[in-house]
Amino acid sequence: MTKLVHYIGLVILTTALSGCGFQLRDNYQLPAAMQDVSVQAPAFSEFSQVLQRRLSLAGAELVDSAQAGVTIEVLSDQLDRRTLSLSQSGQVAEYEMIYTVNYQIIQQGSEPKKMQVEVYRDYQDDPNFALAKTREREVLIREMRDDAARQLLRQTIAQLSE
Repeated sequence: MTKLVHYIGLVILTTALSGCGFQLRDNYQLPAAMQDVSVQAPAFSEFSQVLQRRLSLAGAELVDSAQAGVTIEVLSDQLDRRTLSLSQSGQVAEYEMIYTVNYQIIQQGSEPKKMQVEVYRDYQDDPNFALAKTREREVLIREMRDDAARQLLRQTIAQLSE
């Protein structure tokens, strides 16, 4: 009897989740043009590696630019920071980190579309814990690159679906 109750509960939960439009995170529906994608980026670009991994996870096949239906050319990626607050002694207590990626989408038979992605994060600095803060900043930058790659993928899908 309890197995039947558990089974009915599971069916109701599954129906409710699928009925409300729930989807797993990063479950993208790639347009037909994005099945074969090429990524062009400056040499040794860490963002390029993250973007290629994101595209592969989304189901796109990475190919040479000659075979690609769509080419994503990463023009630049840069990390800036600006001061948000100062401590009583006048040292910087908090930064805002800004990661910007400029790229263009090149599709055969159409003009390249230049686009930009920006990711913002706040970062508290404490000179007394320099080593720990350096590691925290590295993790933060890695997460910012991953978020930028996700945004780039969503923007590209939106542009190609129009």
